[in-house]
Amino acid sequence: MKCPYCGYQESKVVDSRHSDDDTSIRRRRECLSCQKRFTTYETVESLPIAVVKKDNSREPFDRNKILRGMVRACEKRPVSMADLEAAVSEIEQIVQNSLEREIPSQKIGELVMERLKPLDEVAYVRFASVYRQFKDINSFMHELTKILEEK
Repeated sequence: MKCPYCGYQESKVVDSRHSDDDTSIRRRRECLSCQKRFTTYETVESLPIAVVKKDNSREPFDRNKILRGMVRACEKRPVSMADLEAAVSEIEQIVQNSLEREIPSQKIGELVMERLKPLDEVAYVRFASVYRQFKDINSFMHELTKILEEK
């Protein structure tokens, strides 16, 4: 780390602390040449991810949009916000860990359904009915039959 006072390239870390929100680390450093102290912040760099929609348009990945969809599916159901937040965090982690910078919205929908199914089957069916755009009662019944067969 280059000293902001004298430009010397070497410094030592005197103190390290996590930030209040745990997204960065604050480091106090001391220049090995002029002995002056300065502060640096270390954060994880995340690359932006684009979601490719059905019409091939692209928009930035937004975890809040996923959470809103899951909350809507879980309306009046016994699913805690903590469980939904954990599911969204898991989905976000999977998306970030994939080495692709573009992810199809269908993949995100599948990840959401995988997380909703063990949380609440009614919420799962609600989400699936919107996500899969059931055309008629037969396609809806087919999905319900699949759930019943898995039990």
